[in-house]
Amino acid sequence: MTRRKLIQSAAAGAVSLAGPLLPKALAMQSGGGRLKQAVSLWTYQKWFDLDGLCKEAVRIGLKGIDLVTPEQYATVKKYGLVPSMTTGTAPNTIPIGLNRLENHDGVLESVKRDITLAAAAGAPNVIVFSGNRKGMPDGEGMRNCLTGLNKIKGYAEEKGVTITLELLNSKVNHKDYMADHSAWGVELMKQVASPRVKLLYDIYHMQIMEGDLIRNIREAYPFTGHYHTGGNPGRNEIDDTQEVNWHAVAKAIADLGYQGFIAHEFTPAQTPPIKGLERAFEICTV
Repeated sequence: MTRRKLIQSAAAGAVSLAGPLLPKALAMQSGGGRLKQAVSLWTYQKWFDLDGLCKEAVRIGLKGIDLVTPEQYATVKKYGLVPSMTTGTAPNTIPIGLNRLENHDGVLESVKRDITLAAAAGAPNVIVFSGNRKGMPDGEGMRNCLTGLNKIKGYAEEKGVTITLELLNSKVNHKDYMADHSAWGVELMKQVASPRVKLLYDIYHMQIMEGDLIRNIREAYPFTGHYHTGGNPGRNEIDDTQEVNWHAVAKAIADLGYQGFIAHEFTPAQTPPIKGLERAFEICTV
């Protein structure tokens, strides 16, 4: 073997040995690639307070903390992170949403407060929900949601904050929830017709309800303002322990030119739990 061949062989061997470390190194260097990644606060509160999670997020390369209250904005921003989604406050909750006219005054008052505080802090998104069916036909619920969103969309447009209505599964986690299919959400967004009212496309929930993720994500993309992740089955780490090819899904979203946040919302099952977040960051670096 010539000296040149020997050097080439040694270099190839070094790359091979370094293989398992390469994705993490590249992810750290690229800052997450084309997607801005975040983590949902509630999923790690068992192990970290907000300051601790922010420190880990910065170390990993995440850009935001999701589902925080306005009172938590300052802590998130202290670390150079974005409060990427404001959590809902009562009565703006999953079961009590905009699909009932009698809920509108209370829910919209809460949402307006969230928009005001988000705009002042530079937080991009606030959350709303359809609410549960309780026997109501989906068409009636959509009309009522449209009425409610039409009341508040002008204020969101004025303040430059996006209202996102979350798609959730009604099969496993949120029985009877109305906005449980992307087609329902897309039709509602078409009727609202506002650049500041979008869907929160929770990929975990939509995998349970309808699958065919990449096709559905592409079709819903013009009406989507935010994404959540979570492994299925179990809502745990988004790795090879579950059924979604997350790297392919992340690439499909990035290829659409998406500029918002994709927030990890899985509950860690592995030890130590922060390893799952590190791995999720690597997987979604595209």
